[in-house]
Amino acid sequence: MTEPLVLVPIVEGEGEKAAVPILLRRMVPEIEPGRAVTVSKPIRVARGSLLKEAELERYVDLAARTHGGDGAVLVLIDADDDCVARLGPALQARAEAARPDSPVAVVIAVKEYECWFLAAAASIRGSRGLPEDLAPPDDAEAVRDAKGWIKQHRTDGLSYGPTVDQPALTATFDMQAARSGAPSFDKLWREVARLLGETRVLGD
Repeated sequence: MTEPLVLVPIVEGEGEKAAVPILLRRMVPEIEPGRAVTVSKPIRVARGSLLKEAELERYVDLAARTHGGDGAVLVLIDADDDCVARLGPALQARAEAARPDSPVAVVIAVKEYECWFLAAAASIRGSRGLPEDLAPPDDAEAVRDAKGWIKQHRTDGLSYGPTVDQPALTATFDMQAARSGAPSFDKLWREVARLLGETRVLGD
């Protein structure tokens, strides 16, 4: 493939809209060094809308038309209280059926994106008002309000602002620690690797 691969994310929040491109630009060189990738501006869609009949399909189609046949689509949403084992495969099947000509992956963060920071808490010590002795919870993905957990542990008295703090922490957290402590982040890693592999084959 001579042109850079175009990754088109579909996300649900303003924080993810800013953070996911940073995350993908960090991940790709570690998964496949030297691979030329362009991360498109994420398409933001409310989670409730994506779960509705025909809406996920509509946005996957939009994302596929955005990369124009030289890329892949990544859908990333929070699980909240839904069962990932049921919701994930159902959404993946719908996304693939919407555009079978485009590599697509659906990844669901358990419970929310910020749980990945908790799994790698040692690597964000001293960042964004967090203490130097910050320790991860026993089970990062069991924390229902990860944003609140971060707020409670801040020593500067400030709240957690997704549009500011999420991109900043995304740029610094230890991704390998997150893979070990948060299975849904390891799932994201494996799905991005799959998309890179599928698009490399398509471009040969």
